[in-house]
Amino acid sequence: MTVTAIVPDYADRIETADAPEKFHGNAVIYVHWEEHLSFCSALAFPLPLAMPFGALVSEVITPYYAAHPDAANIVWDKVVWDIDGGKKAPDFSASLEANGLGHKSLVRFWTPGLNGWAGSAS
Repeated sequence: MTVTAIVPDYADRIETADAPEKFHGNAVIYVHWEEHLSFCSALAFPLPLAMPFGALVSEVITPYYAAHPDAANIVWDKVVWDIDGGKKAPDFSASLEANGLGHKSLVRFWTPGLNGWAGSAS
């Protein structure tokens, strides 16, 4: 359905609630562990883009997903990564920004051989 604004500058009046400047120098980064639907959707973390990708894994992803029974068996150098819709092997020593992440980026990852609790994708 098409909507027509009755005010000519309507688009200029919209204040985006999740604009980058509202996150005090951080960017919202979404993370989702595929085939592990105990976590039903991507998680949002406000993170500095200068953070190394390896720190994202060790300080954010690993602790958050630690409660899942598969988490202890993740072999991080075998993980398949997708950043904003493209398969990519990230450089763990480079920053999030250097790895192509920006505000509201989505990081998806698959863990070969780990397909959820007892293979159930959950």
